Amino acid sequence: MAANISGSGRRGNGLRWAMWGFAALLLALPAVAMQFDTGVNWTATDFLTWGAMLAIACGAYEFGARRTGNRTYRAGVGVAVVTGFLLVWITLAVGIIGSETNGANLMFAGVLAVGGIGALIGRFQPLGMARALVATAIAQASVAVVVLVAALGSNREVLALTAIFVVLWLVSAWLFRNAAREQGLPT
Repeated sequence: MAANISGSGRRGNGLRWAMWGFAALLLALPAVAMQFDTGVNWTATDFLTWGAMLAIACGAYEFGARRTGNRTYRAGVGVAVVTGFLLVWITLAVGIIGSETNGANLMFAGVLAVGGIGALIGRFQPLGMARALVATAIAQASVAVVVLVAALGSNREVLALTAIFVVLWLVSAWLFRNAAREQGLPT
């Protein structure tokens, strides 16, 4: 098994409590908003889903950040986690392809699966993560191609969101590639 990725040697992350505190604040905001005439009306299922999303995102960041003290690697993890979180949130809240009830939105689960499987294959090493996130960007773009060819949704919205997500996945890949360079690994 590969040793921890080299870096400053520091384990954990100084932003840990801030991250979890911010997640708790985000979880509490809808409950506060429901006390006023804001139009927010969440069910217990909404709160459970939102809480699970926040916990998974924070846990994924902690898992990745604890692998190294290298700040570039951690930034790559942060961008990837935020991008995945936004993809799930937008898909569940309003849908990217049509509405949130459109079954075609399930293709985005495949995008996330590509990233997750790629990270496992790359053993969470910087160069493996860079490759996994390039593959994730390609998978994201492939969904847009399917949507365009099959005329499944609004081309402008799908293309605009696809462009944003592809750029974010590629920024994360770039950060991981830079982390590999900083550690003297062949790129």
